Amino acid sequence: MPTYNNEGSLGSVLNDLELYTHNIIVVNDGSTDTTKAILESNAHLHTIHLNQNSGKGVALKEAFNAASNLGYNYAISIDSDGQHYADDLDVFLTELEKKKPEDSEILLVGDRNMGSDTVPGKSSTGNKFSNFWYMVVTGSELHDTQSGYRLYPLNVIKDIKLYSWKFELEIEVIVKAAWRKVDVRNVPIKVFYPKENRITHFRPFLDITRIVILYMWFVLVSFFYIHPQNKYKDFKEKGFRRFWNEDILRSQESPHKKAAAIALGIFVGISPFWGLHTMMVFLLAAIFKLNKVSAFVFSNISIPPFIPIIIYFSYQMGSIIMGNGISLDLNLSQIHSSTEIFHGLWQYIIGSLTLAVIMSFLTWIVFYLVFSVSNQKQVVKS
Repeated sequence: MPTYNNEGSLGSVLNDLELYTHNIIVVNDGSTDTTKAILESNAHLHTIHLNQNSGKGVALKEAFNAASNLGYNYAISIDSDGQHYADDLDVFLTELEKKKPEDSEILLVGDRNMGSDTVPGKSSTGNKFSNFWYMVVTGSELHDTQSGYRLYPLNVIKDIKLYSWKFELEIEVIVKAAWRKVDVRNVPIKVFYPKENRITHFRPFLDITRIVILYMWFVLVSFFYIHPQNKYKDFKEKGFRRFWNEDILRSQESPHKKAAAIALGIFVGISPFWGLHTMMVFLLAAIFKLNKVSAFVFSNISIPPFIPIIIYFSYQMGSIIMGNGISLDLNLSQIHSSTEIFHGLWQYIIGSLTLAVIMSFLTWIVFYLVFSVSNQKQVVKS
């Protein structure tokens, strides 16, 4: 439990926890109220006192290190402001006990039911923002990414380099854990937000700014490194046939959504936004909730052997749209430099976007028919 100037609720939270466990580590993050005296009156606690207020992230890292040094494999974090219920410890422990040795490691985040009327509007809005970008950068979905009530796998956490030091550390942990194939998921918990006299140290402007900057960095890393690397590893390990069957054909989505994911990949791959294709395909796939694997694979239509062909037909399409008709004199050998491409940039952009729309639509039709037939065959076999 990290705590900072929560003297009004700290004692009662500790009393509630002690009904269930005495294995409690409290990090006093430089409190200037009576926090230290409250902790000293509970002699059996493992307490850590920081000389100055350094941020929730720093306090959590101190707690993780202490728990690891004490020999624990897992740690449950809980806030000291009284919003969490001690009896929800059973929710985390019950879920942990279900884990089999061969299962992936887990990190559990309490789901506070942010749609409840008791949850402040600012908290709900900020959580929705964080949930969306978490899905974008990890490919996984959480209903609550900002709850402080969590179960952490310490053996994983100690191997992750954590750079943030305030509230945003909780985002950094779950994103980097998800990138390491940890099963990060929500478990339902209760939450209590008193309408009056609630003490929170979350500073909306500064803390949200740090979270936004962190997600901006994660977007770049995930789109240009994590996602492509993971998909390449899957493809390499499975081979084309198995990768196609397991990651694309056997998706539980409807034929039109499967086809839409492939069509999206074709659209992005042909579009003129060179250098941004990977970022665009994962972002758009997340927004429209389409199969990211399918979209990413087919966006790679813009690989070097096909680039001159795409550019050529984009120019031809642009020439038609601008009323110049098909230019029979235009051929690949005429494209000698980026300067020449720049002179016809507008024609190329219009043609490229039009070609992308047409080809993606035709692709959707073809694959919709393929997947519809495939699904019918699977139904007959079953």
